[in-house]
Amino acid sequence: MNAPVPILLAGVHGHGRHHLKALLPLSESGLVRLVGVCDPTPPAADDDLEGHSAVPHFADLGEAIDATGASVTILATPIPTHLPLVRTALDHGSHVLLEKPTTATLAEFDQLVAAVDASDLACQIGFQSLGSHALDTVRQLIDDGSVGELRGIGGAGTWIRTSTYYDRAPWAGRRRLHDRDVVDGALTNPFAHAVATALSVAGASANPPAQIELELFHAHPIESDDTSCLRIRTPDGTPITVAVTLCAQESLPPRLTVHGTLGRIDLDYTLDRVTLHRPGRAPLTTTHPRTGLLENLLAHVDGDAPLLVPPRATHAFMHVLEAVRTAPDPVTVPDARQRVSRTPEGTRRVITGIDALVHRSAQSLALFSELDPAWSPDVRAPEPTVEARP
Repeated sequence: MNAPVPILLAGVHGHGRHHLKALLPLSESGLVRLVGVCDPTPPAADDDLEGHSAVPHFADLGEAIDATGASVTILATPIPTHLPLVRTALDHGSHVLLEKPTTATLAEFDQLVAAVDASDLACQIGFQSLGSHALDTVRQLIDDGSVGELRGIGGAGTWIRTSTYYDRAPWAGRRRLHDRDVVDGALTNPFAHAVATALSVAGASANPPAQIELELFHAHPIESDDTSCLRIRTPDGTPITVAVTLCAQESLPPRLTVHGTLGRIDLDYTLDRVTLHRPGRAPLTTTHPRTGLLENLLAHVDGDAPLLVPPRATHAFMHVLEAVRTAPDPVTVPDARQRVSRTPEGTRRVITGIDALVHRSAQSLALFSELDPAWSPDVRAPEPTVEARP
């Protein structure tokens, strides 16, 4: 039996907890071994690291890799740190599982790709939904003509996030921080999977889109967008719309809808669920397994398994992020169209009618402004006061 692969986790707080939990069954099975954690803020003395017990803590990534001999480094760190930390991990001989989004700018993405190519090491980008076998099923249904000719793909995401979500870290909800690009918006972080998965289903992940249209808004007093829509034209002309909000009345699993001339396919990508709809027939729903991105990375390193999400597979997504980064600042949703309440989880903002508008966008492949003139980005309310945070 092979020895467990030594794993280092950089970023032990926040989303790093998800990685600690995901590592535990792999550790218990003998596939991997957590050999250390790296974070400027050490874990609390009584932190059992989600069941892993005590491991060495480091503040410097290069030192951590050298001291532990980590074969793979998981980077669950703030977006502006992605490029420098990937370079550090590669320079110290460690493969990388990097949380999405890949980098904070398209220029940084190009630098990251060059660094990976020069290293002869592997880098996997953490778009977990791209490990779902449901995507293969959707592609097969499109290819075999089950819904006729492809008309387009629409995405809808309605989640609830309170002010606590934006208070969790200094970079949360920022477009820039300390003269560094962050681009932590609804389309580029919480709903980044919707964008990347739609591009993957369309077979358009690796090449720049032909066109990107954006409408960015926010209700929370933040810099970035919390409610947005976009329309992408793929190189072959296929339209993809993604409409999302973090100010929903009801939180639902996000959904991609493949529109064809003879029917449609619903992909609930967080649930790995596919439903085929055709006129005159009962809907057909199937649920599919998912390959973990760390397991795939290990299989790639140990054998000939292709990486599911190498950096180049996020090239089109990075063009979307770059469009968001360089777009005008998001438009403030007027107070009259918000319902604000105080909850134990923080201040909650619900935008009146946004749930229906998001789903109409996904079904019609239309932008918000094309469905309701009140959502024209040219109609700007006064900007909110953004609270200064360290």
